[in-house]
Amino acid sequence: MKIRKYAAIDIGSNAVRLLVANVIEDKKKEPKFKKSSLVRVPIRLGADAFVEGSISDNNIDRMLDAMKAFKLLMKVHGVEKYKACATSAMREASNNQEIVEKVFRKTGIEIDVINGAKEAAIISSTDLKHLINSDETYLYVDVGGGSTELTIFSEGKIINSKSFKIGTVRLINNSKEKNKKIFAKVEEWITKHTKEYKRISLIGSGGNINKIFKMSGLDAGRPISYIYLNAQFEYLKKMTYEERVSELSLNPDRADVIVPATKIYLSAMKWSGARRIFVPKIGLSDGIVKSLYFNKL
Repeated sequence: MKIRKYAAIDIGSNAVRLLVANVIEDKKKEPKFKKSSLVRVPIRLGADAFVEGSISDNNIDRMLDAMKAFKLLMKVHGVEKYKACATSAMREASNNQEIVEKVFRKTGIEIDVINGAKEAAIISSTDLKHLINSDETYLYVDVGGGSTELTIFSEGKIINSKSFKIGTVRLINNSKEKNKKIFAKVEEWITKHTKEYKRISLIGSGGNINKIFKMSGLDAGRPISYIYLNAQFEYLKKMTYEERVSELSLNPDRADVIVPATKIYLSAMKWSGARRIFVPKIGLSDGIVKSLYFNKL
């Protein structure tokens, strides 16, 4: 048996993450991927990019500090290979190339600013076979700070995939009218591409749905029902930001975005006709590690 160390840096719109994973190789068996360490830093790049159009000097400095820390952590863990990917906020920032060059110059970390299609493809490459039944249909919904990736699986195969500019940070900063238009586009896509399936379930990924699943107390592998998620949405919506932090012990940068995130998952369930959502706790970072290992990145 051999244990190798791989890492992924996910530069999102609401936070920046470092995932260090153990890849366990054993003869005649498929490699196993196990989380060794996950560090999340609340740098909300989307608050800059979606409002001002560029990343502020303050957040550039914070990001540089995070990258330097991540480089040292990867060295301590003995990581042999890693990849850094930036998503929606960096995609839309007018100064993204300047930041990429500065980070590389100061830390040696090369950032790949990926488009929505590539993001969806990486997320879809995560190992879902233990969850997906080959004879059923699923709508995979990954909600981030700046975008939401949708993928339809049927009979174990990817049928369709789409990235939308609808995310938690973006919803908070957009006008109601703009959000209404974006939701209408998502509804149209989901309705069109799921109407032929009689039974469909959701697979949810992202920090917010992971938190809701943890709050539910359900055993791993059990789905959250539409009724429960709707009740949680109404409960969270009635609470103030301060109450979510003090009474539910949510992180300050989670307490505001969890409501719009829940609305996206609920809406996707409603439009697709799904009555349950599975939460396998996988996302872009996991996809990056697996894609790196299998030389797909």
